Amino acid sequence: MDLAQRQRFFSTNLLAWYDVHKRDLPWRRNKNPYYIWISEIMLQQTRVDTVIPYWHRFIEKFPTIEALADAPEDEVLKAWEGLGYYSRARNLQSAVREVMETYGGIVPDTKPEISGLKGVGPYTAGAILSIAYNKPEPAVDGNVMRVLSRYFLIEEDIMKGSTRAYMESLIYQLIPEGRAGDFNQALMELGAMVCTPKSPHCLTCPVMEQCAGRLEGMEESLPVKTKAKPPRPEHRLAAVIAGTGERAGQFLIRRRPDTGLLARMWELPHVAAPEPGMAFAEGGEAAGEALRAGLAAEAGLDIQPLRWLMLAEHTFSHIHWNMGVYVCELAPGPDAAAAGAGDSGPPPGCAWVDAASWREYAFPNVFLRIVKEYLK
Repeated sequence: MDLAQRQRFFSTNLLAWYDVHKRDLPWRRNKNPYYIWISEIMLQQTRVDTVIPYWHRFIEKFPTIEALADAPEDEVLKAWEGLGYYSRARNLQSAVREVMETYGGIVPDTKPEISGLKGVGPYTAGAILSIAYNKPEPAVDGNVMRVLSRYFLIEEDIMKGSTRAYMESLIYQLIPEGRAGDFNQALMELGAMVCTPKSPHCLTCPVMEQCAGRLEGMEESLPVKTKAKPPRPEHRLAAVIAGTGERAGQFLIRRRPDTGLLARMWELPHVAAPEPGMAFAEGGEAAGEALRAGLAAEAGLDIQPLRWLMLAEHTFSHIHWNMGVYVCELAPGPDAAAAGAGDSGPPPGCAWVDAASWREYAFPNVFLRIVKEYLK
């Protein structure tokens, strides 16, 4: 069987399999480009099962492009809370505002226009154009690269731009006329359900007979992928600052800077630990003193550590936090009054919240876990 025949075999059998076995996902029930766009952004770095309830809630809260464009950013971040990679939500809102201003609220259906929107890369553009508009454009993600690497025995590193470009050119040859959206979704589905990263289910694969990777015994060693650098460890000390007097039952939170990691989200005050071991329980009094000194220097908060609460760990794409958490109070004196023990209110960029009101604020996952543990 020559290459052209193998390509036809692949496309024909893949679509026949998809027509029978495709999952009933909510964003597949119509061709609304806005709904598809939301799903594709949410699915980046996130499992389908996790995304489904978020997608339903997000669409219910922001049912149209106009609704999302007009929403306060805090509401958007709160709706995204727990999904992580929060720059996705900010970029999405910026992009839909551009769609309102430039395209009259209609998601553009050409590659140059849709690729010009903030946060819309080659994969997202191809997914929207093919699934919503049935344009014959490739949508190459990790699942797709794995399937193509195995079936066509592509041994080039998939982290290289040249390999992605080759696969995109290959998909142009594979997309059957009139079924671009189905074909791209079938490729993704096969990678997610059958041609999995480990222990692929070759015996149930619709294209098994002509899979060059399987025939060469390389199905588990493909695709070739350069290992990413491990995330850099950071050791930090955090404070749950409990209110006293009029603030009893409350605790202090602060807003992150307008730019950078987790921009404009809410968190508990925290500082870098002078020594790695201080992030752990054995840091003891030295860690508490380092937390007190750090918050005094960086935030002007004079606190008094009371007890160890927990170790909280969280991995971002490039950083791994080991965060030792202490329950604290404001030290008595003028600083306590300035921080809101009286009627003067919290410091700039901070807020006092209680067991009910804290849920109105958008927190990164690591701080959600800490607050829930504290409130037990």
